[in-house]
Amino acid sequence: MNPKEKSQLAKENFEQGYNCAQSVLLAFCEETGLNREQAAKLASTFGGGMGRMREVCGAVSAMFMVEGLRGGYSDPKAKEEKSELYARVRALAEQFREKNHSIICRELLIDTETTPGGEPEARTKEYYERRPCGCYVADAAYLIAETLNASDNG
Repeated sequence: MNPKEKSQLAKENFEQGYNCAQSVLLAFCEETGLNREQAAKLASTFGGGMGRMREVCGAVSAMFMVEGLRGGYSDPKAKEEKSELYARVRALAEQFREKNHSIICRELLIDTETTPGGEPEARTKEYYERRPCGCYVADAAYLIAETLNASDNG
């Protein structure tokens, strides 16, 4: 998969009105085996840093969902697999943090007029101009695509 194409697709999803988590997860339906409705529903609660609480960025959460769906474990006794998965999640978080200074929604949006809770904002031209979320969505999709490529080729 081409990381630049996945990045662009995720950003396009965001610009269509999907939340950050949905935008990333929808870009990876083929790779995860989810259909669009499943992906959109699964990621729907992670928007706005988890239900607009401004906690972990939805794009980052979706990046982790993709990693889990592709390389996660299902056996509760899979200690080694669990350890390896958590290490990959931490590495993804660190890569995102290095590029964007944080993985926390409220810290990423520190320079915008946004507060936890409340109603989602209307997706207007002005909304997209002042919100950096499209860039975060693109970054998360790029990072997870690169990671999947490396694991597929390694």
